This record gives sequence, C-alpha cells and structure tokens, in this order.
Amino acid sequence: MEGYKHNLKDFRDKALGLVSTRSFPAIVGTADAMLKASGVTLVGYEKIGSGHCTAIVRGGIADVRLAVDVGARTATDLGQLISSSVIARPLANLEVVLPIGSRLAQLTQRERDSRLSNQAIGLLETRGFPAMVGAADAMLKAADVQLSAHESIGAGLCTAIIRGSVTNVAVALEAGMHEAERIGELNAVMVIPRPLDDLQQTLPIASCWIEQLQPLRIPVPIAVKEAEKELVELELVELPDLKQLPVRIEE
Repeated sequence: MEGYKHNLKDFRDKALGLVSTRSFPAIVGTADAMLKASGVTLVGYEKIGSGHCTAIVRGGIADVRLAVDVGARTATDLGQLISSSVIARPLANLEVVLPIGSRLAQLTQRERDSRLSNQAIGLLETRGFPAMVGAADAMLKAADVQLSAHESIGAGLCTAIIRGSVTNVAVALEAGMHEAERIGELNAVMVIPRPLDDLQQTLPIASCWIEQLQPLRIPVPIAVKEAEKELVELELVELPDLKQLPVRIEE
C-alpha cells in the first residue's frame, strides 16, 4: 500500500501526451517537433494498423500540453492528423498497462543529447513493398546514405529509413521519390535534421546506428634472425626427483 501511495505522489505532476497520424514518416516528424519544442520524453509509438500511428510523450503537465499543441499543428500541416490528447496526472496503473509502460523508467532517465548531431534521418513511405524496395535502391545509389531498415504499419504502407548528412539525405530522398512513383504509389516523405537521442532510440533499428568502437590494430615488425627460422629438435631431458635433492636452510 505504501508503494502504491508513493507512485501516486510521483505521478501527481506528470502528464501523458498522445498525437495520432496516418503515416509513419508523419508521426516521426511530429514526434521530432514535440521533443524540440518542449522538455518532454518520447516514450514510443503505437501502431494499430490501417496506417494509424500514435506518438506518446511524458513530462510535466505544462510541457506536455505545449508538446501536444506543437505536434498537432505539425501533423495538421502535413495533412495527417487523426487526433491528439493530454492525460494529466495519470495514475501509475494507467502507464503500467500501456504497451510502452515497461520503457518509461528507462527512457525518463536518458539524457536528451544526440549521438547523430551532425546527421539526418530520412523516411520515405510507399503503398506497396516493391515500390519501397525500389526507392531504397535508388536512394542508396544516388547519395552517400545508409539504409537502416524498413517499417510496416498496415494498409500496405512501408517506410524505408535512411541516415546520412542533411544534404545526402535530401538528394537520396529526391531520387527515391521518383523511383517510388515510377513503380507504385508514394505516400509520404520526411527529413529529420539533427535528431535528438530520444527520437533515435524509439525508431525500429536505432541501436544499429551507434557505431561501436573497434580496437586499433597496429602492425609491429619483428626482426627474426635467419638462423632462428630453422626448426631445432630439442632433446628430452629427464629432470631429477626434487624429493631426493638436499635442502639447505640458511639462518
């Protein structure tokens, strides 16, 4: 009972914010705007099929209200807004039962920095898998970008996710758009410059974007004499029994 009362106190000044769109690139762009407009934490996304995606943020009530307002305007400008909501002072049990509940404590403690501060994320969404694969191929051939993965959200919508410098991502997306329209249907495109760490960690394959430090291998030349290169047959020498050796103790 005491633990439950403690949870009630912890959640008293907090809020949850939710914004829903009809496109994965749109929800990522919306989440980016929310993070950069206010001091909230991006908990994650919920995808319920038919292209519906929801970004969920958490923070102080005033911060969440501001973030949701900015997110709703961003989604509206993109023509993708479905709905938005602010849940003030949620009880602990509400967050626990949400699919993203297990990540709350971990994400809340994370620093709001960016490991890709000089990079950009590009998202290109098509209706149909062949168009997405063709667009991804065109993007890789058009600029110096990396294909991170793809995301499917139902209703035939597939998103290719790339990263690279802002210029390269923009060039790649332009090539990908033409190829997607040639093969099938282009649904949405988004560029996220300098993504915050919260945003990176909630994308499908964010962990593979963090380059692992590799050990530095330096060749060391070793001089070997010619005579030492020849194999020498060693004779087996029988060692004396140590128990039979005299022991001398010096005072």
